Amino acid sequence: MASISLTVNGRQISGEAEDRTLLVEFLRGDLGLTGTHVGCDTSQCGACVVHVDGNAVKSCTMLAAQANGADIKTIEGLAGGGELHPVQKAFHENHGLQCGFCTPGMIMAATDMINRHGASLDEATVRAELEGNICRCTGYHNIVKSILAAAAEMSGTQQAAE
Repeated sequence: MASISLTVNGRQISGEAEDRTLLVEFLRGDLGLTGTHVGCDTSQCGACVVHVDGNAVKSCTMLAAQANGADIKTIEGLAGGGELHPVQKAFHENHGLQCGFCTPGMIMAATDMINRHGASLDEATVRAELEGNICRCTGYHNIVKSILAAAAEMSGTQQAAE
């Protein structure tokens, strides 16, 4: 067993985890944060994306013990004060989801992407960076549209995403 201490969605957490426990399992099983999904168990789908120290990480590829001391943000911690995060709002307004299974991972990946690229984010970059996130429902058009709309809102530009 490994003792771990981390900050999850702004809250200090301490606990024990077996050495082989994946971060996604710790978040879901031990902390009850079930918004982070397990889709493939092979790091192919991106449904498990969370932010670790501000960077998008597939939580099925990281051991909970490796996250010791880290600052973790899950989909549950993205919104604040009862208001949707701009990326969540854009996915809702632009129909960027259907069944919703991939949505938490898509939103966490998109947030990281926007944080890194800001207003310079374009459709080609969004599509290239979403290669590690699989959606079986939407065909990606409205996901890309949602991300570009959120990027425009977050950067303060009035440029509409097409």
